[in-house]
Amino acid sequence: MSELISSDGVRLVYDDLGPREGTPVVLCHGLAAAGEQMRADADYFAALGYRVLLPDLRGHGRSGKPTTMRPEDFSIARIAADLIEMLDHAGVAPVHWVGNSLGGIVALQMVKEHEARFRTLATFGTSYSLNLPRWSGNVLRLGYSAMGASLAGRLTAWQTTRNAAARPIIERLIRQFDPLVGQLVANNVSDYNLIANLDGKTLPILMLRGGHDRAVNSALGPTLKAMRGRPNFTLVEVPEGGHCANLDATDAWRAALLSFWRGK
Repeated sequence: MSELISSDGVRLVYDDLGPREGTPVVLCHGLAAAGEQMRADADYFAALGYRVLLPDLRGHGRSGKPTTMRPEDFSIARIAADLIEMLDHAGVAPVHWVGNSLGGIVALQMVKEHEARFRTLATFGTSYSLNLPRWSGNVLRLGYSAMGASLAGRLTAWQTTRNAAARPIIERLIRQFDPLVGQLVANNVSDYNLIANLDGKTLPILMLRGGHDRAVNSALGPTLKAMRGRPNFTLVEVPEGGHCANLDATDAWRAALLSFWRGK
């Protein structure tokens, strides 16, 4: 386990796995999860010789929270800044970035000014733009409060993955999650458009689209309209994947990444 203090004073934790000389990979989780969501995948890629960084985003998992707990403390730009600081702390060369949902959103923000930090960018469960009411996160917090942590954990686990063996991981992460963090992050990512950040960029980009990720897939129209035809963009279907395709289509998800990374 590695730790750093962000430039605004928040304790951030990440795992650094595999040989230090290996090609670096970042596996970045989504909202209300933590690095644990992809720990088995990190171990798998590390065993293949990759150096894998597995962050817990601020307010998630083992990482800390700001004392102020303002909306701006959980903006896309602030979380992206944390991750640039993590890359500096780890001292890694350009990375293969793999982001799930929020972990993909923040990478799209990072690419705008830090393309050289990336060897490739892969996202799953991520739309490059979204247009929901700004108060969407308030509903998330109210629902969590009404159900209680245990029920919220069980329902989210059932909705997130069809893999019964993976559901306890999601359930545990949701039970431990601070719904105020969820509200602040969700309000910041309810309405954004990061497609223009990729204009003029040449890094290879992969979208893994889970066949069962209905909510995100329904929002992908503007993203696919903008990205189709770009020579550096690849769309790969993962028919059995849900929002967290690494959990319920593990073999296909890993194989798609390894194929995409080959020679890059």
